[in-house]
Amino acid sequence: MLSLRSLKTICKTRLISIVRFSSTKKKFEDVDICNIRNLGILAHIDAGKTTSTERMLYYSGLINQMGEVHHGNTVTDYMDQERERGITITSAAVTFYWKKNQFNLIDTPGHIDFTMEVEQTLNVLDGAVVILDASAGVEAQTMTVWRQADKYKIPRIVFINKMDRNDANVLYCCQSIEEKLQVPTLCTQLPLIQNGVFTGIIDTITMEKIIYEKNDVNKISRIKISEKSEPALWNDANEARSRLVDILSALDDTLANLIISSESFDAVTALDIVKALRQVTLDQKAVPILMGSAYKNIGIQPLMDSVILYLPSPMDRNKHFTSFEENTCARAFKVRHDRQKGPLVFFRIYNGNISKGQKLYSIQREISEQCGKLYIAYADDLKEVDSIQNGNIAVVSGLKHIMSGDLVTNSQTTAQKAKNKMLKLTTKKNTELKEESVENLFGVGPQIPEPVFFCSIEPPSLAYVNALDNALNELQREDPSLRITHDAETGQIVLSGMGELHLEIIKDRIIKEYKIEADLGPLQIAYWEAPVNRLTDSLLMDTKIGNNKQMVNVMLSLIPTDKFIPLTDVMKLDKSPDAASNIATIFPRHLLAIRNGIEVGLTHGPKIGCRVVNTEIMLHKFEVGRGTSESIISAAVTQLVQKLIRESGTNILEPIMYMEIAMPDEYMPTVMADLARRRPDIQNVTLRGTMKVIVVNVPLAELLGYSTVLRTITGGTATFTMEFSEYRIMTASEENVAIKSVRGF
Repeated sequence: MLSLRSLKTICKTRLISIVRFSSTKKKFEDVDICNIRNLGILAHIDAGKTTSTERMLYYSGLINQMGEVHHGNTVTDYMDQERERGITITSAAVTFYWKKNQFNLIDTPGHIDFTMEVEQTLNVLDGAVVILDASAGVEAQTMTVWRQADKYKIPRIVFINKMDRNDANVLYCCQSIEEKLQVPTLCTQLPLIQNGVFTGIIDTITMEKIIYEKNDVNKISRIKISEKSEPALWNDANEARSRLVDILSALDDTLANLIISSESFDAVTALDIVKALRQVTLDQKAVPILMGSAYKNIGIQPLMDSVILYLPSPMDRNKHFTSFEENTCARAFKVRHDRQKGPLVFFRIYNGNISKGQKLYSIQREISEQCGKLYIAYADDLKEVDSIQNGNIAVVSGLKHIMSGDLVTNSQTTAQKAKNKMLKLTTKKNTELKEESVENLFGVGPQIPEPVFFCSIEPPSLAYVNALDNALNELQREDPSLRITHDAETGQIVLSGMGELHLEIIKDRIIKEYKIEADLGPLQIAYWEAPVNRLTDSLLMDTKIGNNKQMVNVMLSLIPTDKFIPLTDVMKLDKSPDAASNIATIFPRHLLAIRNGIEVGLTHGPKIGCRVVNTEIMLHKFEVGRGTSESIISAAVTQLVQKLIRESGTNILEPIMYMEIAMPDEYMPTVMADLARRRPDIQNVTLRGTMKVIVVNVPLAELLGYSTVLRTITGGTATFTMEFSEYRIMTASEENVAIKSVRGF
């Protein structure tokens, strides 16, 4: 927990002029675990994540000059594709120091196509800073990352950026947080406007105004506000402080009891407010609101102070990992391939430490690998160390099989011992873990979203086949949301991804990083097919291959469902009395062959050859002749599954995208007219500052090339964002169009 002394140091009022802290460039210090903050920067695209990160690195002393996104020289956007496009594509980790505290910060992408990068990062964070555009409030991707953070129960603070804009609106931002994210806001600051210009902020906790020198980015002044010298400013700040204390007292019992005993808000000190804010933030009952302008270098130092004050240290979270006792426990959350160093795996250490050359056991993959070298990350620059302690982020080279999401420890025995200890704790009261949570913890990593686009990829010649396979394998290990499959009918390699930009970046990386002039086929929509009728049938396969007799007799049911079921859960066993005795005698290797046969059978639907979903396959009976191979069993099951799907009939499902389109009012009729021909389901039309915003659900098939169209019809003044919403059944006429687009006839 944060010490009383630290709170007093940051909270006491003063008139100061500060300069940057001494350089900590590439210096790794031994910091107490209570002073470590593992945090992520989350936001909608173009809200200012990378710019805010760049300012933090500058004021901490890690860098000597601030880069700009539009100049392509920021620390965390180091890929060529990021610097060319001015967007963040891959998450970047960087370690720096602020006021004797260590920040392990991860800058994440804001574009929906790279949401997997955010998902992997959130899996290992202790806290997060969510950045909003002061003129836009909560946007589409903000809601997505907020839901992702909710899933991992991550405490958050909100930084309202771009307060220097003329249409900045703090009240609107707070209202949009409360309405769209369903969480109370605790406004700890007010904007300081002088002669119509945003020059600083008012700290409502300490009743100070913080003024930033325009001509000296290293200099700020904190000046106590008094009722005598600045009555209007004092009234506004005092009213905001009273409102903050009032909301806090309803959420924190300690503060409420203090107010009741003193019978006045005046007895509440800055230290009392900070302690209550910290507890409320850790309990995720509300979010503190800060503000500033990263581009104008305003509000960054108080933001870093607030990270120390309100967000948790590793000791405040993940206490269940102490079940590993003195042993290592770490989660892999990112893989990056380096030309010189080979594959680099990023780990968040939950318990123990990682040393150079030690063995790590992957619980998910049930394999042991030996670490190569050990590094601390400074974006794309790495500093080699011998050991990294609990609570930190480590980068390890030399690991060939460990993937993102894997939980690693010293050995299988250590893992089983820790799991048993956790399961034992779940039987006790007041434990944060349940038995299901323990199984998930030792099971899979973050859930990989289903791709919505796919295209074929071919090497320029046969000489590049192996090089392309190697490149795709490396890219898939880095990015689990990239799916690579081989079409058995056409012999093509098929890439599946989250969007047009996602696959475009993959192609660009193959050409520039791997020097392979690969050809990508046209983008196609990832349709699904869903069976209509429930059917039961059996198949007897009795044949002779060489001198061996092969016999399989299997009975299956195709059961349509109204929800998506992962392939791993599709097969069900008939537990009725008539079938139970037969099912119980099936060997595990035969069950695996049956499962494989079912999965293959569901990969191609009868209408357009797309994946078959929303179904369960129940096994009623299975008989097999002596010496029958597993491949024959799988082939028989696949044949029966395909027969059931054909006889059941299928509906085609298409991906529907949730969109927000923002434009000046005069272009509203033009945009609406264009949307009308795209099968829209308009949800809402709202006003955001001076811009009109259309919230609409549109089939993905209608949005190919939409960014170009929107720029053309609005003269480049409109913007849009979209994210996957759901799969929806198509009508008969829409199906015909889809079939023609896929088959060509």
